[in-house]
Amino acid sequence: MRVSRLFPLLRKIESGAVVLSFSLLALFPFLEVIARKFLLSGIPGASRYTFHLVFWITFLGGMVTTYEGKHISLSLGFTPSSPLLRNTLRIYNSHLSAVICFVLGGAALSFAILGFDPGQRVGFLPIRLAVAVMPLAYAVMGIRFLSSPSQPLPPTSKWIIPVTVLAAVAFCLPTIVNLLEGLSVSLPSFTDSILSAYEGGIQALFWPLFILLLLSAVMGAPIFVVIGGVTCLLFAHEGGSLEVVSNEAYTLLTGPIFPAIPLFTFAGFVLSESHAGERLFNLFQALLGWLPGGVAVMTVLVCAFFTTFTGASGVTILSLGTLLSFALVSVGFKEGNAQGLVTASGSIGLLFPPSLPIILYGIIAHVNIKHMFIGGMLPGLLMVLALSLIGVYLSLKAKKKAVPFQWRAVAAAAKGAIWELLLPILILYGFFSGLTTLIETGAVAVIYVVIVECFVNKDLRLRDLIRVSRDCITILGGIMIILAVARALSFYIIDAQIPFLLKAWIQANIHSKYVFLALLNLGLIVTGCLMDIFSAIVVVVPLILPLSELFGIHPLHLGIIFLANLELGYLTPPVGLNLFMASYRFNQPMSRVYKNMLPYFLALLG
Repeated sequence: MRVSRLFPLLRKIESGAVVLSFSLLALFPFLEVIARKFLLSGIPGASRYTFHLVFWITFLGGMVTTYEGKHISLSLGFTPSSPLLRNTLRIYNSHLSAVICFVLGGAALSFAILGFDPGQRVGFLPIRLAVAVMPLAYAVMGIRFLSSPSQPLPPTSKWIIPVTVLAAVAFCLPTIVNLLEGLSVSLPSFTDSILSAYEGGIQALFWPLFILLLLSAVMGAPIFVVIGGVTCLLFAHEGGSLEVVSNEAYTLLTGPIFPAIPLFTFAGFVLSESHAGERLFNLFQALLGWLPGGVAVMTVLVCAFFTTFTGASGVTILSLGTLLSFALVSVGFKEGNAQGLVTASGSIGLLFPPSLPIILYGIIAHVNIKHMFIGGMLPGLLMVLALSLIGVYLSLKAKKKAVPFQWRAVAAAAKGAIWELLLPILILYGFFSGLTTLIETGAVAVIYVVIVECFVNKDLRLRDLIRVSRDCITILGGIMIILAVARALSFYIIDAQIPFLLKAWIQANIHSKYVFLALLNLGLIVTGCLMDIFSAIVVVVPLILPLSELFGIHPLHLGIIFLANLELGYLTPPVGLNLFMASYRFNQPMSRVYKNMLPYFLALLG
């Protein structure tokens, strides 16, 4: 039976919780700015509420993303032609995902109960209750993987469900024992024998299970499932506690900078759901349309603007791809060249403030985020210039007559887009002047775009924000649930002293800074082929930071190199996210998308 039939109110409760969480997440920092300005003091406990709201948004997002069937996964662009093989892979991925979710949920339940004292609170709320969303979300996600309304499994697979549950319980045995002991429950005398047999089983099955999890990545399993499963398996193999996975997720998601990510993402989604893209399109066309290649430059700039604020390049392609492609074709571009430019431009804004990957890198590498924003400007502008020059060349080749420049058209377009143009100025001034912190800047951006798009431009109604919130959290949940499990994998890598072993090998075998930088770039491009940018930041950055210290490379310099390379990951066959978004938006086979995008990819690579 479908989940929607069992719990008809769950979707409404989720939607209400999502809207409330986003609203409070924006209001608390915004009111903090107002209180500090006029009352000379902040709101007591506001930061604690804000941090835990991010925690809630992450796991609410995981539940919604599972329901929608939109978790980020790797794919080779190959869909089996055999219905039997397609169903077999889907059944395998669904049941594997359910097992991992139940295992993560068991660890999260134990952490929520044993990890905090009964008296600890978040404001008026007991902290155990605040953290309870994590095991609840994992349980709901596991159930939805087994019975998703969007992609119901065939009835023939239902017999595997008891096996799935038993597998999760078996894997969680030490966690269950820890929880029962923590609750002072007396255990039977044979418990130690069972745990000893468990350890022997994990040792014997470690490599088969490890290889199976890695293979599941290329068979379409969600990335968070693969990372979470590998992490739990590694901890179990080393005799570690699975509660560490939940502890690391809690530590990361309630960190002091993390709320900026959902805030800027939500602001970007409000913009993308309004007519802001069309207004900016009209302005840049009026300003640059008279130049050879002006529409191509306009396309790159509009994509950069939206990707910078949403942090999700796929959203730019999906929301503006058709409009921008049509504009390019209308000035003489071949359809393939137009689609290739839009696809490549989809990730071009990730080096400009307030880029989410820059914020996340700053959190993980402990680098000043203001300095990261400044450091990304020049490389970002160079990438914009590279794509713009190709656009200009193709425009000249098309020999299409340019649109004459008219001051009246520019003034009218500028008047229409003035409120959107003020947004980056507001953000840069507030943050770089020290008037607002990064989180407060994100909150101000959310309040600003909601007022502008709902009350000034009237593109959206307040009730439309419910749909926008749900669309936003579907993307955001897919990203942040990956970060939640990837943080524990990063912890394991550091605890196993892998960075130090790698550092010793590099020190013994590589003596040139420039050889190291060349190898680093190649390695990061390969990483971009295999991992999304967010999980790569959490997992790979702790590995390469000690290596860069050997050659005197500043973490800021390393960060820009890292992000510039990983930005190419969105365009790197076979698993670049932009390639799949373009294939969907333009209704083209992956082979055609690769061909259309290749010249732009090579330009950015150069």
